[in-house]
Amino acid sequence: MDIVERYLRPGTLRLGESPPLALYVHLPWCLAKCPYCDFNSHALPRPDQGGLPESRYIDALIADLEASLPQVWGRPVHTVFIGGGTPSLFSADAIGRLLSAIRARLPLLPGCEITLEANPGSFERDRFRDFRKAGVTRLSVGVQSFDDAMLAKLGRVHDGAQARAALTEAAAAFDTFNLDLMYALPGQSLAQLHADLDIALSFQPPHLSIYHLTIEPNTRFATAPPAHLPDDDLASDMLDAITERTAGMGLQRYEVSAFARSGHHCRHNLNYWQFGDYLGIGAGAHGKLSYPHRVVRQVRWRDPNTYIERSMTGQAMSNDDEVPRSQLPFEYMLNALRLREGFALSDFTARTGLAITAIAKPLAEAEARGLLARDFSRAWPSARGFDFLSDLQSLFLPSD
Repeated sequence: MDIVERYLRPGTLRLGESPPLALYVHLPWCLAKCPYCDFNSHALPRPDQGGLPESRYIDALIADLEASLPQVWGRPVHTVFIGGGTPSLFSADAIGRLLSAIRARLPLLPGCEITLEANPGSFERDRFRDFRKAGVTRLSVGVQSFDDAMLAKLGRVHDGAQARAALTEAAAAFDTFNLDLMYALPGQSLAQLHADLDIALSFQPPHLSIYHLTIEPNTRFATAPPAHLPDDDLASDMLDAITERTAGMGLQRYEVSAFARSGHHCRHNLNYWQFGDYLGIGAGAHGKLSYPHRVVRQVRWRDPNTYIERSMTGQAMSNDDEVPRSQLPFEYMLNALRLREGFALSDFTARTGLAITAIAKPLAEAEARGLLARDFSRAWPSARGFDFLSDLQSLFLPSD
């Protein structure tokens, strides 16, 4: 039985029309591994180790996509996101070859959003313009901070001047772009956060992503935590300041960590939060695909060299698992409740194949606790629910 036959065999779920499909492409190398990062990223091989295997990796991505086509045959692609790692380490020619290969194999919708992640440390003048010419429509710039001392504590390879230069170029080259900023950094004061916001907002970013520094397992910070992390009260004051100041600049907080001007919401991330489908290719990439009787999670081989070797033989996927029926409510709510506007009750049934009664009890409990509000057609996190999102999401964990 081949993989598509296995996905299409009878099952207990009854899903209707397929949700929107996105494509995620993972490019796993960085100039250096940041101590807080738990993504599948790897330090760039030294020149004596062969350097960046740019051409071989693009070949592997194309082979991975080719082998995956039967799983998504005929489905239009709404968005493409090239993440990492630091994708901007790849040349514009390589990105152009990748996008041409994608367009030749998948039906991209007109106006398809194509995002590329970039870091100021890999920035060169006119490089962003070349990415635009290669077919990228949206840039996401990983600034994190403009404070040189904070950047050093985070292990970033760029400084504040490089961050400002990169954003100047991004604003000139792209109609829409995202700026990543972190807060609650080691030793950071509220005044220092405001200074970072002053600079970030001076670029009038159409989209701003804000991340609280957290200590994740299997990172260098997990084994050697940084000193003087802000306490919960100060971190909360920082988030309040971010929310107030972004609103004053016309940026709407549409997702728990994302702020955007009208028309500049990240459509790729919205598809995640709305429990849409996404095909993930590249080392360590994750994917989620829906079929008439099941929802499937996929993972690619994590080690880049192993991924390249396996992909070239049509075996890029390391494992795939059907999401258990009992887990689907939590998986859906873990995503949908990140959105300020919440979700349509009918979408829950359409995306999970389950009746709304599957979440009736936790919905009622969340409403009773003041964490959620709803009407006859929608449910959404209250202001309190947004502040205590983990508490709200945990109500939907399976009881067995």
